[in-house]
Amino acid sequence: MKIYKYGEDILNKKTAKVNFNLVEKKLPKIIEDMTQTCIAMQGVGLAAPQVGLDMALAVILLPVDAKNGKGYRRYVLINPEITLANGNTLSEEGCLSFPGLEIEIERAEEVKVKYLNEKGLPVELKASGFFAIVLQHEIDHLNGKVFIDRLTLKQKEEAEQKLAELAKNW
Repeated sequence: MKIYKYGEDILNKKTAKVNFNLVEKKLPKIIEDMTQTCIAMQGVGLAAPQVGLDMALAVILLPVDAKNGKGYRRYVLINPEITLANGNTLSEEGCLSFPGLEIEIERAEEVKVKYLNEKGLPVELKASGFFAIVLQHEIDHLNGKVFIDRLTLKQKEEAEQKLAELAKNW
């Protein structure tokens, strides 16, 4: 699947809620295509708008054995919502829609998220650390936010200068 890059309108648009019953038959292919795209791009997460789809759907491939780079646990989040956020943490983030840009972003240290899984069943999970950061990053995409939107104006201007250089190679 094509990855949409910074500056493309779909990345700044809040996605439409998914009516599971209407898209149930199409979902397995979309989810598999998103998973394979995420793997091919060596990403950890991919939100539907990043591949041009206006739907509240994200795939997260959480590394299981990070030391050896082997395996992942896949989470499929349909209509996810953060219901609780606690604490603060700073971490370097990158994004498949911003190839080559890594920036320190402040996020909640711990989150609680409710969503539908790929079978349409309601799920609620609590996450902290890296997983919490990834969840927030992907849910931001579904709400029309990209990670540089979380920067101060000065930091955003610096990031956009770097992006202008990086974009020459996209």
